[in-house]
Amino acid sequence: MDIATLIGLAGAVLMIIGSMVYAGGVMPFVDVPSVIIVFGGTLFVVMAMKPMPVFIGHFRAMMKAFRPDTFDTAALIDLMVELSNIARKDGIMALEGKATSDPFLEKGLQLLVDGVDEQKMVKQLKYEIKALKARHEAYQGAIKAWIDIGPAMGMVGTLIGLVLMLGNMSDPKSIGPAMAVALLTTLYGALIANVIFGPILNKLEGFSSDEVTWRELVIEGLRGIARGESPRAIEDQLICALEMKEQQKRKAA
Repeated sequence: MDIATLIGLAGAVLMIIGSMVYAGGVMPFVDVPSVIIVFGGTLFVVMAMKPMPVFIGHFRAMMKAFRPDTFDTAALIDLMVELSNIARKDGIMALEGKATSDPFLEKGLQLLVDGVDEQKMVKQLKYEIKALKARHEAYQGAIKAWIDIGPAMGMVGTLIGLVLMLGNMSDPKSIGPAMAVALLTTLYGALIANVIFGPILNKLEGFSSDEVTWRELVIEGLRGIARGESPRAIEDQLICALEMKEQQKRKAA
């Protein structure tokens, strides 16, 4: 669980609701027509923009902002050093069946054991990274559509509210509800873009970058093993991904 995402989103919502309560209550800020225009309209516009598998999948992808995959770089470096020691002492074939918790690393090891040369191995693994980035970008594009369309639908609602208000100026009772639609749709659009989907998209982009970096480290480690480089040389190549304090600690060990 990523506590920062949960606390950040919950805190922002609570601050907004708290200010509404302090100003006089939440109910004045609740308007069903505005909710339908902004949330319902945005939902269906995003559906129209994206293929159905991407549209459905981006809701699952958003859950990654709260429960991301974890990538322990220090543990990966230690594992690569261990695998390099095994390969240098007993040969590449000794890596067959080596238990790993990551399918990407496991596939790379299997390619080494199968005798695939370094260039082909790197090409295949980089293709997998490219496919991963394409999937992530597709889901992130759907989330970004919410950010773009939400405020636009808010503006649509504002125009609808203004038309209703100006068309019924002779009836004072109709001005209030029409003005509520005009203002609240803008508010809802801003909430969609800046409070809900904006932070989630930003967090997912960061997690995606972390995963790509981790997989590139896997490739570099496997390349070192394929070349028969020493465990120390492989470690020196990979520790650049660690914090400077951790790098110095390892070098001093």
